[in-house]
Amino acid sequence: LSWNEAPLPAVFPPIRLEINDSECHPSSSHQTLKGTSKWAASLENLLEDPEGVKRFREFLKKEFSEENVLFWLACEEFKKTQGKKQMQEKAKEIYMTFLSSKASSQVNVEGQSRLNETILETPHPLMFQKLQDQIFNLMKYDSYSRFLKSEIFLNHKKSEEQEENSPEAQSAAKRASRIYNT
Repeated sequence: LSWNEAPLPAVFPPIRLEINDSECHPSSSHQTLKGTSKWAASLENLLEDPEGVKRFREFLKKEFSEENVLFWLACEEFKKTQGKKQMQEKAKEIYMTFLSSKASSQVNVEGQSRLNETILETPHPLMFQKLQDQIFNLMKYDSYSRFLKSEIFLNHKKSEEQEENSPEAQSAAKRASRIYNT
């Protein structure tokens, strides 16, 4: 699923921006920090993990502020866009979806930093950076700390811990330690 395929309230029309955040492969379990531990270390870590993004979106939906992470993700994807025409199209989509006064999922950014529609004619990869930084800080200092205390996060953490402490996981770890310690 891409971020725009998730069900949104009926007031939000479908958006065509392609941002893949839910290709969840629970395989990254042998890193220094993993899963919820990694998410708890920083918002940056959370946003780098597709499963983390999925859980954070789930939380933000309940708080009626999912548009913040969707905007942030759209900006990240926009930075990778090649070609003036594609940039113009994506810039306009981001503007119409998140920034214009008629936006379907309007983000709360400082009024004076709103983009004027004329800037959409000459797009560049970092044109949304200032607004993206504002939204990032809003999430970091507001919703992220609540997310770490939420049922969604705590339940996921608990299930991770149960998985780690399962007999299968322990015997696999013992086998691995025997292999690497020989």
